[in-house]
Amino acid sequence: MLNVVLFGPPGAGKGTQADLLVQKYELKHLSTGDILRNEIKNKSELGLKAQSYMDSGNLVPDRVVIDMISKKIDNNMDVKGFIFDGFPRTTTQAEALDKLLDEKCIPIKIMLSLTVDDEVLIKRLIKRGLESGRADDQNQKIIENRIKEYNKKTSPLKDYFKLQEKLEEIAGMGSIEEISKKIHSALDKI
Repeated sequence: MLNVVLFGPPGAGKGTQADLLVQKYELKHLSTGDILRNEIKNKSELGLKAQSYMDSGNLVPDRVVIDMISKKIDNNMDVKGFIFDGFPRTTTQAEALDKLLDEKCIPIKIMLSLTVDDEVLIKRLIKRGLESGRADDQNQKIIENRIKEYNKKTSPLKDYFKLQEKLEEIAGMGSIEEISKKIHSALDKI
């Protein structure tokens, strides 16, 4: 199974590239945000548990998120692999995901890390904010803080996958097609 962690700062193009990977490689895109919203909407046991944490102003614990991912994987074992988007974000989460996938005998094959200059990210996010109406993508100070937080908190995660020789950094600037070619080249080597 081709299991990919798709990684990059806000505005790096993860969603666009994930859609293209789903089409080309017949993968299932697992966005933890989407999974969480769906479980809550369906009032599943895990969704109700997650909602209770959120209602009290707390983050949903990693264990609950891992359980949601496990359920989603079990319900989609007919695909050729999974794209993990938005998870893991910390080394602890990466270790938990590795453990889960090892138990299912379907390990992560590669972490694709899209790298984009901060100035380009800011321009992309402001444009996205104007087009989508998302307030958090229209305020440059908020955008700069999100990028700073991403850079500060995620370098240990990249180191985690680098130690496993699974990190592939992809220059995320250029046309969608150019970036996609670089990603396909990295995946075709596996």
